[in-house]
Amino acid sequence: MMKDNILIIHPRDNVAVALKTLDVGELAAAKGMEAFPALERIVASHKIALRDISQGEEIIKYGETVAVCARNIKKGEWVHTHNLESKRWKK
Repeated sequence: MMKDNILIIHPRDNVAVALKTLDVGELAAAKGMEAFPALERIVASHKIALRDISQGEEIIKYGETVAVCARNIKKGEWVHTHNLESKRWKK
């Protein structure tokens, strides 16, 4: 049985938090889901996409919208400032 190395905070989330740095190709695993490979190096505490997310779609973490996807993101990719737009600063 594989040890969990990502944390899904809320069932609605489309991203998870890496509990350790994941190397390219390393399987990301959490309870209740099938493990999948990291497509990029994901630094510990950063977000990884749990599924494909389309440009313009909301990034959901903590069950809440935290950003909007600025470009298509594939399952297993790093989700960070280079591929999202923050919703926090928009009025």
